Amino acid sequence: QVQLVESGGGLVQAGGSLRLSCAASGRTFSSYAMGWFRQAPGKEREFVATITWNYGRTYYADSVKGRFTASRDNAKNTVYLQMNSLKPEDTAVYYCAAQTGSRLYYGVSEYDYWGQGTQVTVSS
Repeated sequence: QVQLVESGGGLVQAGGSLRLSCAASGRTFSSYAMGWFRQAPGKEREFVATITWNYGRTYYADSVKGRFTASRDNAKNTVYLQMNSLKPEDTAVYYCAAQTGSRLYYGVSEYDYWGQGTQVTVSS
């Protein structure tokens, strides 16, 4: 079992930056692939980024590529999402998720554990 707690959300103006954190507890964090997803009101949860536990390989949704960066610190059991050049359309609840695998995972159904989410609001 893995428990995930996101933090770092808030209100920011367009063009600004935020860094989300996801702290994990429970089983060995370093062996989990981690993902970031977001859900805007009235929309389905969508993939944002994923990072493998080994080598830290990453992959991003086209909508955030070049603006968002996922990273992880296995010693601190924490994964991060640095979000730059934020746009109003980035407004959503952001979730981190964990999966026991060694490749990149993109689908909501591929993840076993989820955090409670943190709100990000970008004003125009």
